[in-house]
Amino acid sequence: MAPYESDDSTTTTTTAGEADDLRTGRRTAARYVVPVAVVGVAAATIGLVPALASSGDPDLPKITAQQLIDKIAQSDVEQLSGTVKISTDLGLPNLGGLESGLLSGATQSGGDGSSADPSVKLTELASGTHTLRVAADGPDRQKLSLLENAAEYSLIHDGKDVWGYDSKSNEVYHATADDSATKGQESENHAPATPKDLTEEALKSVDDTTSVTVDGTMQVAGRDAYKLLIKPKQSGTTVGAISVAVDAKTGLPLKFTLTPASGGAAVVDAGFTQVSFAKPAASTFDFTPPKGAKVTEDGATEHGQESGKSDEDLVKEADGLDGLDGLKVIGEGWNSVASFDIGSKSGLPSGTSGSFGSVGDLGGFLGSLGDKVTGKFGSGTVFSTRLVNALITDDGKVYVGAVTKDALVKAANTGQ
Repeated sequence: MAPYESDDSTTTTTTAGEADDLRTGRRTAARYVVPVAVVGVAAATIGLVPALASSGDPDLPKITAQQLIDKIAQSDVEQLSGTVKISTDLGLPNLGGLESGLLSGATQSGGDGSSADPSVKLTELASGTHTLRVAADGPDRQKLSLLENAAEYSLIHDGKDVWGYDSKSNEVYHATADDSATKGQESENHAPATPKDLTEEALKSVDDTTSVTVDGTMQVAGRDAYKLLIKPKQSGTTVGAISVAVDAKTGLPLKFTLTPASGGAAVVDAGFTQVSFAKPAASTFDFTPPKGAKVTEDGATEHGQESGKSDEDLVKEADGLDGLDGLKVIGEGWNSVASFDIGSKSGLPSGTSGSFGSVGDLGGFLGSLGDKVTGKFGSGTVFSTRLVNALITDDGKVYVGAVTKDALVKAANTGQ
């Protein structure tokens, strides 16, 4: 790994032992505030550059990026409550609300169809601006509420019970976490929603494709914080930079901002507008299905083996990989591209096979939204957002990653 220059002109390097310690520290990072899903984001090499406070920002002690990463990993915050504002702008085409339906449908494929299922409901966070209320009291009691116009969706984890409630439809989702393995699957079945969730994903592994530095200080929700800056070293990625505001006292990420390489507004901007580290009232996590509510039980989560699914199938479901044939990764770091087969020989999904069956007969319509490309793989269609792009070839293969269209075509050529 290349050396980094500190502000006193001394050269330092990260040793293999330090890297191992860092990996271990990140694996023991503080628990999630709410049950959330994994959304791989490329990780980082730690630049040992001390933080320098800017004029008007909090005057905090100097800290290196590695020390700040350690501070996040060692954060032991188990009690908090607060409000989070999250804005997502992937640049999806405006289809009059259809785009949200497609996202929900793809996630719901093979599910029970309940509007209270968190794997369906939390896909709404993939676009627009939303306000969340969050609360936590230890590893077994968390609550996330998505505030809507004249309605509210709540996801509550209380001991062995996980409840989802959609007040608009008066539907309830219920799952039981019988053991630690099942809890792990449950916690990986929902979308990241808080700055902590997003930060832990961005720092999931360490390699030499990214530089991480401390970029001064700031205030978030009235709290003094350090700014951690994550930037890809590679060209070809759609990610410009990730900025994380880390609470100077507790080490809890308070704000997460991802800006695209193309510039403009942030793709994801999630931050606390109010936060308290006092113990929430016990009643915060109480839930009883309202009278007349439709209750859907998640049998797979409650009794995985009794559902007839193997351990391998359950792992694939937890990772969101069920239904994907021949999954492999091409490239490394920020330029990683996932490749798999949707089992369709006509390119765009027809609704008769593969995990994208929920798209139904929209294949032709979706094709009009993409760009036609050709290469050694033959021909196909590229669908672009401001962050994640996907290439679907005419023989039914998919290449997807946070890379440019040219990088996707190159990966598809390599994958032949």
